[in-house]
Amino acid sequence: MKKILITGGAGFVGRYFTKFFLDQKYEVHVVDNISQYTGAREPSNWPFFIPQDYKNFIFHQQDCRDWFISNFKDDFDYVLHLAAMVGGRMMIEKNPIAVSDDLSIDSHFWQWAVKSKPKKILTFSSSACYPVIFQKKENYKLLSEDFVSFDQPIGVPDLTYGWAKLTSEYLGKIAYQNYGIKSVVYRPFSGYGIDQDLSYPFPSICKRILNNKNSEKIQVWGTGDQMRDFIHIKDCVKGVVSTMDKIDDGSPINLSTGKLTSFKEFVKIGCNILGFETEVVGTSNKPEGVFARGGDTKLQHELGFVTKINFKRGIEEAFTFFEKNN
Repeated sequence: MKKILITGGAGFVGRYFTKFFLDQKYEVHVVDNISQYTGAREPSNWPFFIPQDYKNFIFHQQDCRDWFISNFKDDFDYVLHLAAMVGGRMMIEKNPIAVSDDLSIDSHFWQWAVKSKPKKILTFSSSACYPVIFQKKENYKLLSEDFVSFDQPIGVPDLTYGWAKLTSEYLGKIAYQNYGIKSVVYRPFSGYGIDQDLSYPFPSICKRILNNKNSEKIQVWGTGDQMRDFIHIKDCVKGVVSTMDKIDDGSPINLSTGKLTSFKEFVKIGCNILGFETEVVGTSNKPEGVFARGGDTKLQHELGFVTKINFKRGIEEAFTFFEKNN
């Protein structure tokens, strides 16, 4: 039986990967301290399955930094490093020092990796690592993996979260070059799903549409003109498992659709599904973030990964879930 470690595995993204690898009969070790603001849940309270029903599930409720200190002898086939302090745009902008704790988490992780030498590491960076200069209203473009290179000057990323993710990517490169640690980096864009924490825009906006059905106005953060590349969590999982053995040197792969949707368009799609029209208005007292953040898909396609779930279908799925679980 292959062994896999998932740090931060009790969070939104981690739960989906845990389910996938449990079903693949891996021995799955999840390390998570169920920290506030991360969207993590106790395993007995996961939305779609109870991992303790699997004999191949091992849960370590512990800060991963403490776990790394005493558990460097295990021989893991794969390690998914998802542990991070992030809780949506409000957390990134209003609590940047807490987010900077990711520097400590990643430092401990790479030091552990050098000692433990797992066969393959999958680290999860973020589209926040891309230079914000390419995400402005007057100068935005789809972000290609080569927009960030440690062989040339690096543009300014998105606040402390972006800097922390860049640092982890750099440590992964060093780990490969100096110690032969094989890894691949994933840069997810706006991942979404129905059991996501409400601090993220997708579930929050879906619930707002449902709660304001037939209202004359629905409010979104910022101007509402800002655009994101929404990718379903199941496509993210598919993208990772279909490419994880194709890169070993710590190079990055986007997880994106290449399609930009504004928050106003998001609401209009949702209202259309429910059969009504409304005015979408922005609010100036909430963070907006960059104007446009979308990922180039060329490398993903070259590696054989194409997303399947369109955004309208994802919204329909969320409406059905929320209506049944109110």
